[in-house]
Amino acid sequence: MNDTPETHAWEVVKSAQPRIRHTMLRVKDIDKSIDFYTRLFGMTLFRRSDNEGGKYSVAFLGYGDENSDPAIELTYNWGQDTDYDKGDGFGHIAIGVPDIYGLCDRIKAAGMEIPRPPGPLKHGGPNASIIAFVKDPDGYMIELGERA
Repeated sequence: MNDTPETHAWEVVKSAQPRIRHTMLRVKDIDKSIDFYTRLFGMTLFRRSDNEGGKYSVAFLGYGDENSDPAIELTYNWGQDTDYDKGDGFGHIAIGVPDIYGLCDRIKAAGMEIPRPPGPLKHGGPNASIIAFVKDPDGYMIELGERA
């Protein structure tokens, strides 16, 4: 699990075809959120920057390579320490995991909320995926899925 960015400068690689680059989430504590996604989910911190002029910090995290795989962008607007209105349009981020029960045990041990504990997808039949829903430090929902 690599939770520190590479020591070399980030290299931009032009996409050969359209792809989803990242999803941005506004957070209250960027360090706490980075820790949550790297330590509990095993994501890599691709890069982080603090923009003094714009008074914000951003961090890009994910699996694989940021130039070819989707990432999550965490944005902290300096001084914004209250909850953001999540609205009713955003649903969740979905992450496939190999051991949903073990991950949920680690998330629970870390004191994080698991609104829907792991179990079979309702009405999914005998080969239903196992799913769970957890909340990140800012209350964003994350669907975990493990194939049957």
